[in-house]
Amino acid sequence: MEKLIQKYYQKLDRTKLLKLRSQMFDIDWSNRFIGIKGARGAGKTTLLFQYILLKQLPTQETLYVSLDDLYFTENSIFSLAEQFVNEGGKYLLIDEVHRYANWSSELKNIYDDFPDLQVVFTGSSLIHIENARGDLSRRAVVYELHGLSFREFLAFQDIGQFDKLSLDDILNRHVELARPIVNKIKPLSFFKDYLTYGYFPYYLENKDAYLQKLMETILIALSTDLPSSYNLSYASVEKIKQLLHILAESVPFKPNITKLSERIGVARNSLLDFLRYLEELRIVKRLYADTKGIGLLQKPEKLYLNHPNIFYALSYQEADKGSIRESFFINQVSVVHPIEYSAKGDFKVGKDLFEIGGKSKSQKQIQNEQNAYIIADNIEIGHKNKIPLWLFGFLY
Repeated sequence: MEKLIQKYYQKLDRTKLLKLRSQMFDIDWSNRFIGIKGARGAGKTTLLFQYILLKQLPTQETLYVSLDDLYFTENSIFSLAEQFVNEGGKYLLIDEVHRYANWSSELKNIYDDFPDLQVVFTGSSLIHIENARGDLSRRAVVYELHGLSFREFLAFQDIGQFDKLSLDDILNRHVELARPIVNKIKPLSFFKDYLTYGYFPYYLENKDAYLQKLMETILIALSTDLPSSYNLSYASVEKIKQLLHILAESVPFKPNITKLSERIGVARNSLLDFLRYLEELRIVKRLYADTKGIGLLQKPEKLYLNHPNIFYALSYQEADKGSIRESFFINQVSVVHPIEYSAKGDFKVGKDLFEIGGKSKSQKQIQNEQNAYIIADNIEIGHKNKIPLWLFGFLY
């Protein structure tokens, strides 16, 4: 345990409070059993250490461990927690729970047996608390940490600090909201940078190497996180990589599941499972015409890459502007509202219809529709039902 403590101190000493995620202040840290899941690279580990510093947790009463440490090949989480509590520990931060076979059962036992211990754990976006053994769903309060919003990117770049906006406010007051922002900064001059490399906070380490690292992160998630969560064979993982390569060159498109499964060389149901895995890893986004009652074997109406950076990291051809715009809109909006495919416009959010395009996008496709909006790229300020695309990056 002493080596774990040394590693914890070393990482804590390297942590800074200069750039904080907004979700730091959305999480109710008073809960004694908190889960934080998210894609690789979203910043979960950094969030844990910043929590320690921000809340000034007593160093001697706090311990951070990562379950991919070799220590846990011969020691259990429960035995560690028991020893830690016996030595006066009060705050146990556990990283990478999906790397440990019986994590849900042992966490449940820790929660039940040590009522004075706060546990904060992180895991892959693949983990399903509601399906985990030990009935964690009624014990843990679980949050998902997404990549940076455009608003957070501007803050991380020291360009400007801005408040979050609600979707209703954007739809009804977009001109009023956009004007003071445009008076302070020129959002379009930073928007392309965000679309290219600004989604994951680790771009700060090296912008030039970001896309290469993003590709490597995706491959690690496929090769390591996915098999540990779904017990997949090496051959299945290779098929999923092949599928991702096809999607990266083709999205957005309406999938022909039969033809796609034949091309990959897997059964139809296996292909639908593969698409679900890719979405759970936050690599692909599936869109349906109606999000109510979606079955595991239901074919999606359209497929997208989860955020624009993935286009630049995985595609061997120049990214299509229309695809980038749509991916950005889906990515930012779906964090706060369910989004559906629409045959009339591009997307539906509740009763509202959205058509995405450039600054010269016309009203033709939605002219006879109620609650319909044009979401236009390359404009700073909108007019009536025409709203600047960048403003949707302020939703979280």
